[in-house]
Amino acid sequence: MNFQNTLDFAKGLDDADPLKEFRKKFFIPQHNGSDCVYFTGNSLGLQAKNTKEYIQQELDDWASLGVEGHFQAKNPWMPYHEIFSKKLSKIVGCKEEEVVVMNQLTVNLHLLMVSFYRPTKERYKIICEAKAFPSDQYAFESQVKFHGLVPEKTIIEVAPRKGEHTLRTEDILSVINEHGDSVALVLFGGVNYYTGQLFDMKAITKAAHAVGAFAGFDLAHAAGNVELHLHDWDVDFACWCSYKYLNSGPGGVAGAYIHSKHIGNKEIPRFAGWWGYKKDTRFKMEKGFEPIPTAEGWQLSNAPVLSMAAHKAALDIVEEAGMSSLHEKRKLLAGYLHFILNEINKKQNNEVLEIITPDNEMERGCQVSILMLQRGREVFETLTKQGVVADWREPNVIRVAPVPLYNSFEDIFRFGKIINSILN
Repeated sequence: MNFQNTLDFAKGLDDADPLKEFRKKFFIPQHNGSDCVYFTGNSLGLQAKNTKEYIQQELDDWASLGVEGHFQAKNPWMPYHEIFSKKLSKIVGCKEEEVVVMNQLTVNLHLLMVSFYRPTKERYKIICEAKAFPSDQYAFESQVKFHGLVPEKTIIEVAPRKGEHTLRTEDILSVINEHGDSVALVLFGGVNYYTGQLFDMKAITKAAHAVGAFAGFDLAHAAGNVELHLHDWDVDFACWCSYKYLNSGPGGVAGAYIHSKHIGNKEIPRFAGWWGYKKDTRFKMEKGFEPIPTAEGWQLSNAPVLSMAAHKAALDIVEEAGMSSLHEKRKLLAGYLHFILNEINKKQNNEVLEIITPDNEMERGCQVSILMLQRGREVFETLTKQGVVADWREPNVIRVAPVPLYNSFEDIFRFGKIINSILN
């Protein structure tokens, strides 16, 4: 598409947008009586207007039914987590029995590493991207130490080439092949939180399996953002949070995926809890863990229903919009944002910013990370004062994410106009 840096062009794209009405389903934070430009869905998605209603339903059932709500609530609490299997299978690309909603992201990462990071004397290394999200780094480090190993000798980080910001797929595959038989686990973020780079998960998984290692992904910045086909890519496991692109509230309940070739294997070690026990005999309260032969077998405790109600409210909207439509708009939004930022550079005597997120739409999602070459902190703080909610990352990066459910092309035009006015 031949983009134009004009308000009329942006409004024209919005008028033609088949998803334009979905913005009305969310609360948009206000600035001086008008909608702010909210570009931090990569950190915390906005609240859907139906969220209060969904949570209130569970509060009302709790008030009127007490414990009987487990069976008699409008949405019985006992099987509440089962609501999500079909919805999430479409979002992450898997079979319904391969996905479960439980816990929080890093809890799930630890639980899955218990099952899929099983180091031996010969095969013990973890390969990940350099500058992975800190919580992932801490999880890797603590898991390695738990097994009596030294992180510096065990965790292999793949870094960009000198002078580059993102990783080349061939370099990732080369490192996997280089360490070969000593690799136990390859564990990347689906989308890097800092650069916004979308990794080639299919190729990474294939390379990991070729050397005899497991492949897993932290999809915190990928679930609900980019197109995923976890089952078809043969990914062994993955986990994600629900409060970014899935709009399910701060600290919302998380998700986990385990490939069908693993879910029926009782011999896979795991940390067990009673909610993962076979449903038909769970209440016999007998010793000896018998896991549910689906991803549910990794559950520990019963469902946090109030958090799950917020999750259901958001996913019902995602389902109504349709993932294919969201992906199409996401690509167009990100493309327009890249265009507007490049236009800003052209209008300045010197380059003032560098987009470190890949230009190729197959290598990015909603997020665009901007390395400010001049006056970065000043630009960010002025953006905030003028009603733009963005995100600052040291040393000099502004992260923005136009989300297809509630952001508009006019948002992007306004954002560019404000930056340009600051620099002028």
